[in-house]
Amino acid sequence: MTIYSFARSVVNMIYKPLYRIETIGQEKIPKEGAVLLCSNHIHNFDPMVVGITTKRPVYFMAKEELFTVPVLGKLVPYLNAFPVKRGMSDREALRKGLSVLKEGKVLGLFPEGTRSKTGELGEGLAGAGFFATRSNAVIVPCAVIGPYKAFSKLKVVYGDPVDFTEYRNNKISADEATKIIMEEIRKLIVANK
Repeated sequence: MTIYSFARSVVNMIYKPLYRIETIGQEKIPKEGAVLLCSNHIHNFDPMVVGITTKRPVYFMAKEELFTVPVLGKLVPYLNAFPVKRGMSDREALRKGLSVLKEGKVLGLFPEGTRSKTGELGEGLAGAGFFATRSNAVIVPCAVIGPYKAFSKLKVVYGDPVDFTEYRNNKISADEATKIIMEEIRKLIVANK
């Protein structure tokens, strides 16, 4: 058993009953091939919650600062996370993300780049659009809905994959691609509140 799968089962045992997590649309995530999984970001626990509600391992970009925290910093790479410098274009993180997708894995992203302080969906950054337009990954929107309150219900909703073929053929910009992805996340939130 890998550290990732061990950590996933521990988190699953604690979080699912604690937050009464309901997963909707999990079957919409393709069983194989590259997937760009894009979710809203309302809490620090979002990566773990998204990670336990998908059947496939998910690779996440994580803020660089996490990798310098004693003990945790050594563990994070084993949890399928790789560092990203926030607030600037991090070419190494972009290369690593594209590499994850080229290998046919699942790359999990929070296009807002940081947690929403209000719980409302914020503006998406161009990174999500970059990966959507520079890879052949299937784009799956995701919405984490509800408060992270003990024994309240938390919903994780996966939407229909977004067909990006036409957008890629028309060579739309990363910003435009991100707007399309954010609109899909917004629709999921509105439909499942």
